[in-house]
Amino acid sequence: MNRILIVDDETEIRESLEEILSEEGYAVSSTASGTEAVVLLRDTPYDVLLLDIWLPDRDGLDVLGDLRSLETEDKPEVIVISGHATIETAVRATKLGAFDFLEKPLLLERTLIVVKNAVEAKRLRNENLEYKRQLSIETTTTGESVPAKALRQQIKLMAPTNGRVLIFGESGSGKELIARVIHAESPRRDRVFIELNCAAIPEDFIESELFGYRNRAIPGGPAEKRGTFERANGGTLFLDEVGDMSLKTQAKVLRALDEQSFVPVGATHPISVDARVIAATNKNLEDETAKGNFREDLFYRLNVIPFFVPPLRERKEDIPSLAREFLRVFGREYGRPRVEIGEDALDLLKLYPWPGNVRELKNVLERVLILNPHAHRIERRHLPMLVHRTASRRNEEFSTLQQAREAYEREYILKKIDESHGNISRAAETLGLERSHLYRKMRTLGISVRE
Repeated sequence: MNRILIVDDETEIRESLEEILSEEGYAVSSTASGTEAVVLLRDTPYDVLLLDIWLPDRDGLDVLGDLRSLETEDKPEVIVISGHATIETAVRATKLGAFDFLEKPLLLERTLIVVKNAVEAKRLRNENLEYKRQLSIETTTTGESVPAKALRQQIKLMAPTNGRVLIFGESGSGKELIARVIHAESPRRDRVFIELNCAAIPEDFIESELFGYRNRAIPGGPAEKRGTFERANGGTLFLDEVGDMSLKTQAKVLRALDEQSFVPVGATHPISVDARVIAATNKNLEDETAKGNFREDLFYRLNVIPFFVPPLRERKEDIPSLAREFLRVFGREYGRPRVEIGEDALDLLKLYPWPGNVRELKNVLERVLILNPHAHRIERRHLPMLVHRTASRRNEEFSTLQQAREAYEREYILKKIDESHGNISRAAETLGLERSHLYRKMRTLGISVRE
């Protein structure tokens, strides 16, 4: 539930706003004192502050100044209210960070709209701050391989600009994370980062998702909706899988980029926007352009700064640092901050081709951590059967005959257990072994019963 603080010396206004906003589902507090308001703001994370300028103990704009100096990122959006408004006061309030300005007497409908917009702005700001906390250029492009170093250097050079970026890379290689890092390292870092997966939106709805609509243009939906272009104004718009957009949608995106404006569905007047566009694709857009599936003019508009994210198989020397980083993150999440990984396990991870790229590595390590709740060190035997099988096929990687023999035995036993649908007795019979002998063999080869 969103928290709202009302600071006004008029009892009637406070009580009226409390009643109305409470009915709208907000948790509302109020005070007539600017000094008490600052104390409340230090103790409680409010989403919106409705602040009167004329207070009995101090100037409301001074309270706004104190709010700016609070040592917290979780500051509320401030809506200044006054019965003696002047342009000078409004300008000063805006410079101090006010979200909006309302004149008394307050109009109910306008007040509710402004509060709703302020709550949404606060939500987006918090979401953006969380992404920034989670990501940094070092952790996202972890590794000392040549591709990882080159990617970090390119981000450092290009992120501070406003140039459009087109990120190429296979699925799971980290295109979205690169986009978020570019945003976090850009001058727009304190504004919103809005993402739209073009492949996930049906063709009938993608235009309204991109540009929004007005006047109930979409049956069954709300009266109006702000599209991703409008929501990204001042910040960054990330168009993921842009190669999956239809030619019709591509034409409208091209026009929006050229004119820096668009007309929402059902509206008559254009809306101007200033958003940095970052696009990503797992397709070869030059090939798609040659086939007529992607507009050449849109390709050149988006491809101002190209980024190529290498697949994990081309930077396997980064697997150890990535694995340790993922285990650190998941260990903290699951209350196991000191989980390590053995060199034998890392060697096996390097042998696997990782068709799902970094995302697959991340998922594998999370699964291993969950399935082995008491392990303080991830060993070779903890890794999934698929990783073992792939490694066992690559005999040229083994340094000794013993390693190759054990890998083959492990592969063969796992295959027979699979064919027996996990029934160890039946697998032992197929292998010509006693059940107890098979169990001993499984322990020797690091095959867990769960596996």
